[in-house]
Amino acid sequence: MNVENCPRCGKIFAKNFRDVCPACMKDIDREYQLCADYLRENKGAIIHELSDATGVAIRQITKFIREGRISIVNAPNMSFPCESCGTLIRENHLCEDCRIRLTKDTRKLMQDESAKAAQLEKDQQAKKTAYRGISEYKGR
Repeated sequence: MNVENCPRCGKIFAKNFRDVCPACMKDIDREYQLCADYLRENKGAIIHELSDATGVAIRQITKFIREGRISIVNAPNMSFPCESCGTLIRENHLCEDCRIRLTKDTRKLMQDESAKAAQLEKDQQAKKTAYRGISEYKGR
C-alpha cells in the first residue's frame, strides 16, 4: 500500500490514482461545481470575478482550465495567468513575450556552452602541442 501526505491538507492517506486525499478531492469537486454553475449563469465572467464570486482560488480555476474541466471556448472573457509573468492568456502556459524571451535565453545559453566547449578543446590541443615539443627535446 502506498501511503502519502496530502499536499493540500497534510493528512496521511492511501494513495491510489489521485494525488490528494478523499476529503480534499470532495472539496475540489465542490469547487469545480461552484465554478461550473457560476459560468453557466455568467458566460462573460473573467477569472478574477469567478474567483471572487465562488471563493475558489485562481490557481485552482487555472488547474480546472488546464485539465479541460472548464472550457474557455464558451467563455469569451475567460483567461488565465501566464506561469512566468502573470499576464492573462487564453492558451499554452506562457504568454508570447515570455515564450520569445525563454527561446532567446535558451539559444544564448546553448551558444555560450558551445563556445566554452570550443575554447576548452582549443586549450587542450595547445597543451598537447606544448607537451609534445618538450618531450621531443628530452630525448636529445
